[in-house]
Amino acid sequence: MNETVTRTLRTLARYTALSVLLAFFSLPLLWLAFAPFDRTPTIAASLPSFTLDNFRHLLGNPGALRSLRNSALLAAGTGTLVVVTAALAAYALSRVRLPGRDALLYVLLLLSSIVTGTAAMVPLFNLAHELRLIDAQLGVILVLGGGLLPSAIFILKDFMDGTPRSYEESARVFGASPLQIVRHVVVPLVRPGLATIGVWSVAQVWGNFLIPFLLLRSPEKSPAAVVMYTFYTEGGQPDLGLIATFSLLYSLPVVLMFLFVSSRYGFRFHGGIKS
Repeated sequence: MNETVTRTLRTLARYTALSVLLAFFSLPLLWLAFAPFDRTPTIAASLPSFTLDNFRHLLGNPGALRSLRNSALLAAGTGTLVVVTAALAAYALSRVRLPGRDALLYVLLLLSSIVTGTAAMVPLFNLAHELRLIDAQLGVILVLGGGLLPSAIFILKDFMDGTPRSYEESARVFGASPLQIVRHVVVPLVRPGLATIGVWSVAQVWGNFLIPFLLLRSPEKSPAAVVMYTFYTEGGQPDLGLIATFSLLYSLPVVLMFLFVSSRYGFRFHGGIKS
């Protein structure tokens, strides 16, 4: 009897703790869902006094819509750079026997984790200045892409290792070049890995504030993560209606992309063919 009571109390305590934790993380999401439709939103999550004026106000702000396009440009450029470069590098490291290859991968991954973009911001800023990439979106793409590449190569190499080499040897017998083998044989097999890296890269760039804030000087080139910090009233108070509405639109592209790729590929962390 005592064991049954103890087991019941433990189960009850576990579910209570999970419920409290779920409620804690759900409150910001509830606020994000309700505040854009509230006539007078506050920092508390509550049932809204329904209105669409916040969306009309946002659509009438040219800087907000332009910043979303800038974010899409930076995310697409960085994602493309990371996926293409990491795929070629991971394929080469997977197929070519180099002395210290595994040690090189782990050192790159370790350095990318320790020396983050924030810690290396001063030399990165000086390098961008020397290359005349200050206030250029290309400079932001190169800096962000360089920071994401080591982890992307490390992840994609596992997918490349799981690809059967017999497929490549058959294509080579029929006269396919190395680039044709990568494009027509390897890429279709590691497509889930490429999709995972693509979504991860876009999400990292989409929410990045510091590097675009430091490297981009022109307001018309600023992404959404930077422009969001300018939504204040004339009295210096945050415009909660505009911030909430913009945050909702700002989060939708990444969420929709994540759901699409997850439903299609499942975010597997292994190669396209399993033995």
